[in-house]
Amino acid sequence: MTYDLNNRTAVVTGAASGIGAEIALVLARSGAKVALLARRADRLTDLADKIAAEGGRALAVAADVTGDLTEAVEAVHTAFGRVDLVVNNAGVMLGNPLSEGRDDEWHRMIDTNLKGLLNVTKAFTADLVEAGAVGTADLVNISSIAAHLTFPNYAVYTATKAAVTHLSANLRTELGPKGVRVTNIEPGLVHSELAGHIDNPDVAAHLAQWREEVPPLDPSDLGDVVGFATSRPRNVNLRQLVVLPTVQV
Repeated sequence: MTYDLNNRTAVVTGAASGIGAEIALVLARSGAKVALLARRADRLTDLADKIAAEGGRALAVAADVTGDLTEAVEAVHTAFGRVDLVVNNAGVMLGNPLSEGRDDEWHRMIDTNLKGLLNVTKAFTADLVEAGAVGTADLVNISSIAAHLTFPNYAVYTATKAAVTHLSANLRTELGPKGVRVTNIEPGLVHSELAGHIDNPDVAAHLAQWREEVPPLDPSDLGDVVGFATSRPRNVNLRQLVVLPTVQV
């Protein structure tokens, strides 16, 4: 599906694959100019070429959300001008019992899922506030249903997503009065590359079995949700969306 996002300028993180790529496609097909941020430059270039072939406008910006984004922001501004739609989608899910003491995984999840989100938000807050003063502006954070539920072996992952959900609610108290809508989206099971990052065979096998029992959403379903939420009238903020496969309970 497509929506009316003409004259909007978006930034999507984690756009190299999965949910991020599908969000970028929906936004571009709906008329938005889309800056694609991720580390894998080749994937971004392929996606930008696909969008261009469909008549859209996209910019591939290779960047790590945990690092210095100065050059990335400059590249986006040079190509497209002020940003009025930011989708914080970049994230990583690593599962292990806490007793394994995998602080390398803990730091990676905290750095990407929380600090990276903050880093991107900081980089584009001035744009969003300026845009919100005269028109529509959106900050969309992709959290997880894990923000509210408990899952053995995913304690740190769920903690980072709980932080994102609570952060989104608090950011809305600051940005909402300035005309910036904040939308927090919590997907359930979704086909993505996240599961491939798990190096514990028992944890990976349990997740694979769960996915067989509960067919996951397609990433395009999340793209559709973001397109719908960000195309609502300026005075309408869908602040919290939980998106689950019908049979996931």
